Amino acid sequence: MFLTIVEGTAPAALAKLLPPNAVFVGGGNEQSLFDALWAMISAGTRLVANAVTLETEALLLSEQNKHGGELMRIELAQAAPLGNMRGWVPSRPLVQWSVVR
Repeated sequence: MFLTIVEGTAPAALAKLLPPNAVFVGGGNEQSLFDALWAMISAGTRLVANAVTLETEALLLSEQNKHGGELMRIELAQAAPLGNMRGWVPSRPLVQWSVVR
């Protein structure tokens, strides 16, 4: 198994690739990307996509309603000074959709 990094604009940059075993989408999600991915992946392929915006979160919810899989919300916080003590400073939550075709 190997990792292929492709530079370009999706979904057009995907056209020349062989069908993958797994796909990880970090951001910039659009419906056209998911349509292209769903058309090119075969049974047993894992697709994992992440979202930090409300719009992309809504897109992942829509895709999960169509294709199944799991939605997970991940929230992180980092300790930082708060007066003479420390407190938690939250990062933006991440929504992750994971599905196997």
